[in-house]
Amino acid sequence: MKMKKTYSTRQAAAKMRVSFRTLNRWLADGKIKPSKAIKMPNGRTLWLWSTADIAKGRRVKAAQTPGPKPKAGRR
Repeated sequence: MKMKKTYSTRQAAAKMRVSFRTLNRWLADGKIKPSKAIKMPNGRTLWLWSTADIAKGRRVKAAQTPGPKPKAGRR
């Protein structure tokens, strides 16, 4: 049986062309969910992303509308 290629969250974010923080925010907001989650003994979750999950992420990114640009602060 052939194993599917999976990617870490950092790798998936790079392939989606979003930041690691943005992808984690989407996870927290429920906008996207990878196909595999492994609970670690320390309480953290290891997310494994497939090629199909990355394609979904690209669609989520395409549906986003840009927010306001930050104002330049005084120096």
